[in-house]
Amino acid sequence: MAAMKVTSVTTRYDTDNLTEAQFEPGSRGRVLKNILGIRSKREMDALEATKLVEVTDWTIRHVTADQRFTAADICQWHKQWLGEMYEWAGEYRQVNVSKGSFVFAMVAQVPRLIQEFERKELARFTPCVFDNLEDVLEALAITHCELVLIHPFREGNGRLSRLLSQLMALQAGLPLLNFSPIKGKQREAYFAAVRAGMGHDYAPMIEVFRKVVKASS
Repeated sequence: MAAMKVTSVTTRYDTDNLTEAQFEPGSRGRVLKNILGIRSKREMDALEATKLVEVTDWTIRHVTADQRFTAADICQWHKQWLGEMYEWAGEYRQVNVSKGSFVFAMVAQVPRLIQEFERKELARFTPCVFDNLEDVLEALAITHCELVLIHPFREGNGRLSRLLSQLMALQAGLPLLNFSPIKGKQREAYFAAVRAGMGHDYAPMIEVFRKVVKASS
């Protein structure tokens, strides 16, 4: 997929003054403006990966098997993960974003969509306790697709969506998920499954998670 693009919220709203729309000087447009002044993409990628391991460990230890997740939980995890790097961590984005020709939810719709996500998908599928694997796969696929499509934050939406899937899988009694089936050459099939979710066709993402669960056994 092409790199993430940022556009104005509307044609009348200049986003140039927003930190989340800016890149770190000297980073050649590869590192978002950050609290630590990091300019190296490799250094920032490594720090984000380390902090994601930490927040994953924290959530696994604190989330309960019968917990119903909320939009506030998702914002808290994002803040815990990226709060040391970005001042906008845990806050809904204020810029429109796209990858290639694929445009995620318009920024003006994000607050409403994330609340609908809480009322519908999170209320329906968490706690993720179902009688059979097919129901678990459906729960994982739908919540993952919908959260990625909303793309509520400026950065880290895919990884945060996978964190939610991890926690739901643990509630369902599954092992920690191995997401290697969505990497490398198989990544395009994953993005195709996300796009299918726009039309509420979750069958491709169900098959993606079937492979993920199989690889996790």
